[in-house]
Amino acid sequence: MGIMHGMSKRIPLMILIIILLTASLYYYFSHRRGSARTTQTFAFLRDPSSRPDLMMKAGTQCDSAPFIFPTDGLIGFIWDDSFRPGHRHAGIDIFSGTESGVTPVIAAYQGYLTREADWKSTVIIRVPEDPLQPNRQIWVYYTHMADFQGNAFISSQFPAGTEEVYVEAGTFLGYQGNYSGDPANPVGVHLHISVVKDDGFGKFKNELEIENTYDPSPYFGLPLNAYENTDTIPVCN
Repeated sequence: MGIMHGMSKRIPLMILIIILLTASLYYYFSHRRGSARTTQTFAFLRDPSSRPDLMMKAGTQCDSAPFIFPTDGLIGFIWDDSFRPGHRHAGIDIFSGTESGVTPVIAAYQGYLTREADWKSTVIIRVPEDPLQPNRQIWVYYTHMADFQGNAFISSQFPAGTEEVYVEAGTFLGYQGNYSGDPANPVGVHLHISVVKDDGFGKFKNELEIENTYDPSPYFGLPLNAYENTDTIPVCN
């Protein structure tokens, strides 16, 4: 009886914890940074022709920003957006609204391109002199340029194992794809691009950690920081 009595006291507490947890998760997903932007993005993906005013064009340069825009599409997710508790997005996602392998991707800035031997959908470009701070080196990372099975859409100029090939801004790199690393779980067709920190020894840091990346806003001349732009889809003429 004592055990049963103790359990009966704990059950309401467990129910209360579940209710609080459910409520907190609901609040998080309803009020997280970028929730309105996410809603607009999914509406666009359902009907890509619905918001031509939100589309960016490859090659666009916003004001006096040093980078040109790398592909056609809508900027659906930005730097430091949060998709789930504990997650912080380390770059920007540009959705074309097309099938994979259709929308070209170009270099946003000149530098030296590397595609490691096991990279199916990714290239990275070393920029020896950061145009915003010339005393430091940065890296510009481009990914998801493959179909869901990992068949690369990267330009044949840059086969796997390419190292330090100089490219100008505007150089064709490949096409947007939907490769996630798991053929059973493809992502939406898009380009993910980020500005990655140098490790101080001439190599790039791990792009998956936001602390290893820079806010891309000043590089593109767009409001790409989710703490400063909580809900608006960035665009410029």
